[in-house]
Amino acid sequence: MGNTDKFEMIANTYDTPERIQIAKVSSEAIREYLVDTKNKTAIDFGCGTGLVGVNLLNDFQSILFLDTSQKMINQIEQKISHYNIQNADTLCFDFEKDSLLDLKTDYIFMAQVLLHIKNYKEVLYKLYDVLNPGGHLIIVDFDKNDNIVSDMVHNGFDQEKLKEDMSSIGYKNMQSKTFYSGSKIFMGQDASLFILNLQK
Repeated sequence: MGNTDKFEMIANTYDTPERIQIAKVSSEAIREYLVDTKNKTAIDFGCGTGLVGVNLLNDFQSILFLDTSQKMINQIEQKISHYNIQNADTLCFDFEKDSLLDLKTDYIFMAQVLLHIKNYKEVLYKLYDVLNPGGHLIIVDFDKNDNIVSDMVHNGFDQEKLKEDMSSIGYKNMQSKTFYSGSKIFMGQDASLFILNLQK
């Protein structure tokens, strides 16, 4: 997935107070869309060091932490071991390169991941296949921000345009809203985060 090399380099120092805070508000936003999930499974897609997924472990039967960076996976494995977490697993895997046809889950959430995926629609097709019927994909990412010009990431997303992309893949029952604004949180620029909940 995009920028894996960069994430390999910063894995050990990734959990800054700012990232922990944004993960907390992102987790709370995701939790609003969870319904009867105690016996459901989830994937924290592009989990990084697991900051979002760890906050949601009590909401699910189990969570699979999935990332393309082995060093990020190492960080979440240390947390699982340290806190003796029983309902978590990890997988280092790149959905941009391969498909995991035998992987199935009820919920997939991805927080600030889509902006790193160049051809994100292709990955979203693959994630659609991973979801069980009626399953949910929940995306947290930055609203489109024209102040950001980068070859490495998308400069955020237009919620309505993203919904059109999702509809063409087959997702339905779409809900989205902007839930957080912060100072200098996106490549040194003030920015806002949205949440988009989709159902298969």
